[in-house]
Amino acid sequence: MTPERLARIKQVLHTRQPDLSVLTDQVHKPRNLSAILRSCDAFGLSSMHVVWPKEGFRAFRKTAGGSFKWVTPHTHRTMDDAITNLKGQGHKLYAAQLSDRAIDYRSADFTVPCTIVMGNEVDGVSAGAAEQADEHIVIPMMGMVESLNVSAACAIILSEAQRQRKEAGLFNSRRIPDDEYNRLLFSWCQPVVKRYCDDRNLPYPPLDHETGELVDGVGWMQDVRELRANRPRWTDKKPEEIT
Repeated sequence: MTPERLARIKQVLHTRQPDLSVLTDQVHKPRNLSAILRSCDAFGLSSMHVVWPKEGFRAFRKTAGGSFKWVTPHTHRTMDDAITNLKGQGHKLYAAQLSDRAIDYRSADFTVPCTIVMGNEVDGVSAGAAEQADEHIVIPMMGMVESLNVSAACAIILSEAQRQRKEAGLFNSRRIPDDEYNRLLFSWCQPVVKRYCDDRNLPYPPLDHETGELVDGVGWMQDVRELRANRPRWTDKKPEEIT
């Protein structure tokens, strides 16, 4: 971990917007989902929400440009589940949807806690989600085509959200809570150790925030090896304990 790398990580974490998110309504194409994920990272979002299409989802890493490391995806079984979760967090829902009540996306207030709902490539935002949205927003079109690619439209809307939030000073100080900041700082500084701990259900070791390195990496690894060496093994169990 170089000082420059650590400074960059801290800078990004200090500008993350915990109350701005994107919800994709059964977007099908992995390239589109990955491009949306990449836009979320670029415009300062810490997470996005996803309702998978029936065939499931596989992140297209080349398109995502590594941003799957920096943005936390939250999956939901249905749009109703996702909307209930987000509204429970106090989010206003802006659905990118052409309708009689749609407003120019630049007229929406993105400085409030909010989520942008993007529909799938064929049908757009589902009827139920559109009904539950607080506002419908559209990007004015002046050409022959009737719509933009879903990932391109999302990037345009997020750019406006970023502009409004910068003017409101929402990027001037860290807004994510301490526990989330510490978790992400560890994950970004020590991705290999994080994966090791997650795979073995181990707590993360202490991190030196000034260097991005483990406080006592050698000692911690020795403790882990001792713990794993002394753990009960299947062969140690009595026959009556094996089910």
